Amino acid sequence: MRTDDDSGMWSIGELAERAGVTVKTVRFYSDRGLLPESGRSGGGHRRYGQGALERLRVIRTLRGLDLPVAAVGRVLDEQDALEDVVAGQLAEVGGRIAELRWREASLRLLQDCTAAERAERLRLLAAVSAPPDTTVLARFWRRTLPVRFPARLAAAVVDAAVPPLPEDPAPAQVLAFARLHELVSRAPAPALHLADLPHRPTVLYEGLAEAYELGTREMSGGAPPSPGAALDGFVAAYAGALGARDTRAFRRRLAGLMISGFDPVIGRYWQLAGEVAGDRAGPTMGAVHGWLCGALKTGLKEGGQGRPAPTVPVWGP
Repeated sequence: MRTDDDSGMWSIGELAERAGVTVKTVRFYSDRGLLPESGRSGGGHRRYGQGALERLRVIRTLRGLDLPVAAVGRVLDEQDALEDVVAGQLAEVGGRIAELRWREASLRLLQDCTAAERAERLRLLAAVSAPPDTTVLARFWRRTLPVRFPARLAAAVVDAAVPPLPEDPAPAQVLAFARLHELVSRAPAPALHLADLPHRPTVLYEGLAEAYELGTREMSGGAPPSPGAALDGFVAAYAGALGARDTRAFRRRLAGLMISGFDPVIGRYWQLAGEVAGDRAGPTMGAVHGWLCGALKTGLKEGGQGRPAPTVPVWGP
């Protein structure tokens, strides 16, 4: 007499035993169409073959990696689906890891502090998610840009102004972001750059992008603020936007504009943005702007004409 095992057909219990799972598990995947039956016994009981055992092992592996049942079904039924499903799962896992790291840093921020500090930190943390959403920062900077400003330039400004979030934040970076979030949430709409002067914003921002790139290289290399190609590009951007020539008189005027246009909120923004990004991210756009202003001051001093150049604060367009 031939048994089920001899025929290569197993009952649901035999398949479960061979796969090292419960009968309930086999039935679950069968009912959802992931584990087709090979046939039925005379009494109407399910029967499975060798292919079902191999398929069940694949299902267990994928489910062990936390893939949803629907995604497992795609992998089993679509030959090229595995790569897309794995990529999606990796993105989801990365998001969960980022959330856990921000939560851990937030908890450490609350761990060792005074009662007054804890109360303030709890208030600040209540307004941000983990990991945080930078939309409010982007919205803040879009309000500083002129109406009908080119979309490509607006995107570039926002990308440069919103600090990158650290993958593994320190508690101090979490606190800096929470303070930055509160700053832009409460601050009134910042004044448009050079709003009181007739100028061409597109010319200004296109020129500043090139000057900032040169200035970033200088700063990253440890160079002190000094005249050179970066400063020349910086001055040329403002001169072109204002319809002026790059003269010593214009440079003195520009130094004055940097002082009169200083906004404490913007200055605080760049300070906190630098703390959020950390040293590895390189200088912020505001830090580069400050370096270029310092170079402008140095150049005016070295010119030896007129009164000493005024102190130029760290600012940013």
